[in-house]
Amino acid sequence: MLYSEKVMDHFMNPRNVGKIEDADGVGEVGNAKCGDIMKIYIKVNDGIITDVKFNTFGCGSAIASSSMATEMIKGKPVSEALELTNKAVAEALDGLPAHKLHCSVLAEEAIKAAIEDYEKKKEAKSE
Repeated sequence: MLYSEKVMDHFMNPRNVGKIEDADGVGEVGNAKCGDIMKIYIKVNDGIITDVKFNTFGCGSAIASSSMATEMIKGKPVSEALELTNKAVAEALDGLPAHKLHCSVLAEEAIKAAIEDYEKKKEAKSE
């Protein structure tokens, strides 16, 4: 089988799909090569990611990677979420096919972009 049961589960029943209207940080990344676009929204309270949602336009691996990555950072401190690697996402999904590993890279980049956005907004508020 090309995809693990976990990939199929997160593709068929993705967690945390949607949009946070008043998100503290939003990260959007895209890969023209495969046409995947990933958008991650985070809500942060006292340095903890209290909520996270995503909208992903892409293949099954991209959706599964987004779903798993959001599950992995929910409830975690921002500093810990920043350490999430694409390798950890792929491992949590019991592996991705080699030609689909870029999907887990997108998930990592989208989370980092959302956190950067959050940190920029936080700085702007404190000025």
